[in-house]
Amino acid sequence: MSHKLLSELKIDKVGTFQNRVVMSAMTRGFADKNHCATPEILEYYEKRAKNDVGLIITEGIIVHPSGDGYNNVPHLSTNEQMLSWKKIVDSVHKYKTKIYAQLWHCGRISHSDYTNGFDLISSTNNPAKGTNRQNQKPFGTPRALRLDEMDSLYNMFNHSAELALKAGFDGVEIHMGHGYLVDQFLDNNINDRQDKYGGTVENRIRFAIELLKSLIKKIGHDKIMIRISPSRIMGGLYEWPDKTTMLEKLLKEFDLSGLRQLDISCANSDYFETSGKIIKEAKKFWPHLLIGGASLTIEEAENEINLGYLDMVTWGRAILANPDFVKLIEKKLPLKKFNDTMRESLI
Repeated sequence: MSHKLLSELKIDKVGTFQNRVVMSAMTRGFADKNHCATPEILEYYEKRAKNDVGLIITEGIIVHPSGDGYNNVPHLSTNEQMLSWKKIVDSVHKYKTKIYAQLWHCGRISHSDYTNGFDLISSTNNPAKGTNRQNQKPFGTPRALRLDEMDSLYNMFNHSAELALKAGFDGVEIHMGHGYLVDQFLDNNINDRQDKYGGTVENRIRFAIELLKSLIKKIGHDKIMIRISPSRIMGGLYEWPDKTTMLEKLLKEFDLSGLRQLDISCANSDYFETSGKIIKEAKKFWPHLLIGGASLTIEEAENEINLGYLDMVTWGRAILANPDFVKLIEKKLPLKKFNDTMRESLI
């Protein structure tokens, strides 16, 4: 039996996690026509809570209609949407599982089919390469955000975060990775701005830091986690061009701002090829809670905790395939393997 992985963990102002197993955020696409969570979504998360997952990070929840880019994903910008999530949070809490809302804006990883008449926005005017797998069309052409629009974007996240806490979520995770809006500012391959939000590392982290500070001012620092993905597999290894400098300056600014919870994601890549290396770098200047994993075996997860690299370990597809994931590892029973047909329903 794994010892550290199944041990409790206390986080100031959040509470006690019954173990260090984290259900990672996974886009599902089963919201209703008003982008509310449904009874089926409730049952999906409740199954994992019943089986003792320590922390659930929800599927990405869009903070504003302009940030959508997927079929049938949930939003959190109206009271109706908040109340639909409150039912889920209340149900999960019955089983002593903590639950965070992952808050998300797709930026240019979208198409006008999804943005309800709003412009696609990004750090750049250049569209993403390739085809949007949601509608099989080329990604739409975005408009670079103007300087006078930055606060409106921060306010979208602020409003959504306030609604999340009103619904009873234990915290929020701000999605700053995987090529979505905030990552479009961080990534020098994408950000071609000539103003104070582009060019140098200090300028490219400005959007992320201002967003974080705005959120802290609105809801406090205790219940905010941030997800970044400096290294991942996307048709080959994909990394920030200046990842070492960027990582150090970004995490030092996160720390100074008051952030205390960080998720370094590898987007379903091999941990040791991608985020595992980043985590080892990050530990030099990030002394606070750090989660990651995704592809680790139970033995590897235990080892990363024991070595002090991870405080909690994330699994996505493994927990999708095995709602009873924690019970299975407690009993040393085999896990069912994930397959793509599992995407088609809420199991």
